[in-house]
Amino acid sequence: MKKKLTIELVPSTSWYDNVRSKVTPDEWDVIRLKCYDIANNKCEICCDIGKNQGFNHNVECHEIWEYDDDKYTQTLIGFIALCPRCHKVKHCGLAFMNGEEDLVINHMMLVNGMDDFDTREYVVEAFKEHRLRSKHEWIVDVSYVKEYGKSDLDKMCERFE
Repeated sequence: MKKKLTIELVPSTSWYDNVRSKVTPDEWDVIRLKCYDIANNKCEICCDIGKNQGFNHNVECHEIWEYDDDKYTQTLIGFIALCPRCHKVKHCGLAFMNGEEDLVINHMMLVNGMDDFDTREYVVEAFKEHRLRSKHEWIVDVSYVKEYGKSDLDKMCERFE
């Protein structure tokens, strides 16, 4: 069964090595606000908004990564606007540490139409993959930022050339 909402656990060796850590707060605002605008301020996975879920904001900008498990290269391939609950699923390791396991499991079951057993089995597999990837140092490629468009980003993109 193809999942609409998937888990994306970043290898622990790459924690804090992301777009947001490589740009200024103003540059991150340009990126995230463009992401929100493209999605019409709704979650691109479940179409809900954070204010319906008890949050003060509608969506959050999530980085989409592709992993080459042979070359240990983690490549940014896009951004997606997510409601806070979908974002918690993507980063369920942190959510679990914060005592939000039930929220994550229930949201994943709802969005994917999965039962509790299959959802928990999927979570176990995602953590296995995370442990394997975390054994290696990764090359983090954020050059996608250059392709994200908009003249406001041109100056920022020069630093990635």
